[in-house]
Amino acid sequence: MSPKRVAPGDPLAGSFGFDPADAAAHFLVHIPSSSQQSIEVSEHLSWDPGRVGQNIHHNADRTDGQVRSRLVRPKWDRIAEAVRAEFNSRLKSQGRLPGRWSTGYNPLARSLGKELCVLTWAIEDADPALTPAALANWQGLTPEERWWLYTMTAAATGNYVTGRNVGWRKAVRYALTENPAGIRAAEDRVVPEFFRLAEAVPTPSRPSRGSSTQRSRSSVATGAEATADDAPGRRSRRNSVRATRPPQ
Repeated sequence: MSPKRVAPGDPLAGSFGFDPADAAAHFLVHIPSSSQQSIEVSEHLSWDPGRVGQNIHHNADRTDGQVRSRLVRPKWDRIAEAVRAEFNSRLKSQGRLPGRWSTGYNPLARSLGKELCVLTWAIEDADPALTPAALANWQGLTPEERWWLYTMTAAATGNYVTGRNVGWRKAVRYALTENPAGIRAAEDRVVPEFFRLAEAVPTPSRPSRGSSTQRSRSSVATGAEATADDAPGRRSRRNSVRATRPPQ
């Protein structure tokens, strides 16, 4: 089957794997026309082609449209081409049209948006000189590992305002920027190191939201472990995670 073509001017033109006919959930990368403004990455659970980007907000209690990360333009410019190339290589292997970064709102399939967030979280508050190391370590992770890191981090510190530079977000930064890039053995993983660091970094206390929130977090953790099960050789890591899960 040939890839579905998108007409010029359509808000889906140039998107990275996002097709609302498959699922409405997606991410948006907003690239302003001014080089002095930051790039924002937001998560969305609904799609309205006539209102793209109009529901973006910083409210931690509402997922749909929530800003997950922001990057200053120089940091974005250091990673944009490498991320585009990797995502498009995978989209091509799936028979999908390639995406491109353009000024304005750039839709991504939710799975790719999660992966991008792991990288942007790692570098948003890091020394710019560490960006190449973070990118190299991010490229060394499998998609399943990135999804898993996103799920666990977003559950605790996923909001741009309240979660920035604390707890799990801070641990992601250390895990991807402090590990030497390019010299890890194939069997060495960033993920176990991430959990060791996450345990050592205190997560700010948050008001209880009742038993429904606890059930939701339990479901998130279970879903993340199920994702990890899909990749071979992850069982031992999953067992260590249960023993070292950071405080909520």
